[in-house]
Amino acid sequence: MSDDRQGPQRTWGGRFQEATDAFVARLNASVGFDQRLAREDIQGSRAHAAMLGAQGILSAEDVAAVDAGLAQVQGEIDAGQFTWSEALEDVHMNVEHRLTTLVGEAGKRLHTARSRNDQVATDLRLWLRRRIDADVLPALDRLQRAIVAVAERDGEAILPGYTHLQRAQPVLLGHHLLAWFEMLDRDRGRLVDARARLNESPLGAAALAGTPFPLDRAMTAKSLGFSRPMANSLDAVADRDFAVEFCAAAALCMVHLSRMAEELILWASQEFGFVELGDAFATGSSIMPQKKNPDIPELVRGKTGRVVGDLVALLTTLKGLPLAYNKDLQEDKEALFDATDTLEDCLEAFARLLPATTFRRDRMRAACEAGFVTATDVADYLARAGVPFREAHHVVGRLVGWCLAEGRTLQSLSLAEWQALHPAFGPDIQAAVTVEASVAARTSEGGTAPTRVAAALAEAKRRLDRA
Repeated sequence: MSDDRQGPQRTWGGRFQEATDAFVARLNASVGFDQRLAREDIQGSRAHAAMLGAQGILSAEDVAAVDAGLAQVQGEIDAGQFTWSEALEDVHMNVEHRLTTLVGEAGKRLHTARSRNDQVATDLRLWLRRRIDADVLPALDRLQRAIVAVAERDGEAILPGYTHLQRAQPVLLGHHLLAWFEMLDRDRGRLVDARARLNESPLGAAALAGTPFPLDRAMTAKSLGFSRPMANSLDAVADRDFAVEFCAAAALCMVHLSRMAEELILWASQEFGFVELGDAFATGSSIMPQKKNPDIPELVRGKTGRVVGDLVALLTTLKGLPLAYNKDLQEDKEALFDATDTLEDCLEAFARLLPATTFRRDRMRAACEAGFVTATDVADYLARAGVPFREAHHVVGRLVGWCLAEGRTLQSLSLAEWQALHPAFGPDIQAAVTVEASVAARTSEGGTAPTRVAAALAEAKRRLDRA
């Protein structure tokens, strides 16, 4: 962005003799998307004007006129009565032009000791901070609370846990759901960390080198809710780390949602049949009347790619830029806006979807019975009886192979058959290989035993209350 402001339309146009080519003007304009920053632009301008007045740079009359004029501009925007002009390029020039129309010379003085470079950097930080606080974190909180509620409702159901998408060991549904909770809790931490780092004020850095006017940057930082002014004027206008960090956190959160979506899609298939999605969160087929498609999880899974793409686009934009401001940075906004909107929507979609999902306990339990999911418990039984674990593993592997060949299950074996396999098996082996016994035995910290899951659920609720 340029910073000298002359002329009624192109405020920077004083040194130019020719009109801007129409195509170039359209390509150069960003108002089509950066008008989303209008609230923050006006917020920053009001703080800047108040500081200029406090420092004696603007008169009290000018400050009052500017503040009233900006309030009127905000009202017009809120009411949908504001006319946006592509000829004025961006949100900043549109707001300033309307302000000047309303209050005259005082509006022209507002830009004293400020550049569009520090202005847009300030606006973008204010916008992202607001969206994290008002939209993204609350949506994440709603989803985590939905997970906790479903875990309380259905958490004692038992289903196979999987590795390599093969039935492995039985787990409580609550244990599985709380794994989702933990993934999202790390996402919460990353978003909170990103929010803390973005909360520094670029305002007063001007174009790149600061300004000779006696600004009070601490005053504007405080009035805008920033923790401090940014320390270096070059860095203040050039930095977009905060946008990258948010997009990185958003991309990883979307990857977590995509993994959750994939499990729901698998579980909703006839092959699994573990869940029935609420009708309000599924669609049918235009040709096959029997179909119930898991479109919402599929959309979340698909939208993950666009947020990862937003991150890559932003990183690619930044990677070759010298200090300080370059016009390339106009490309930061659409990626950031899209990542924010998409993440919020997908979090909200899952927060609504999960409570409307029915978990099929009978199908989950039947899958456990058919999958030799307690085979490890048999090996553990032998190990506790003094058999070296590697030998126990081999014994149980042969047993599973025999059961498969004979069409038997572990639960169907008689005590005589157990003892024929290995003399270490005692009368308690049959109780030890039930699904309930397997789950109850996993009492290590972080395990799936009911007592551990109950404690983890209580801790999850405490974390939400603290947050």
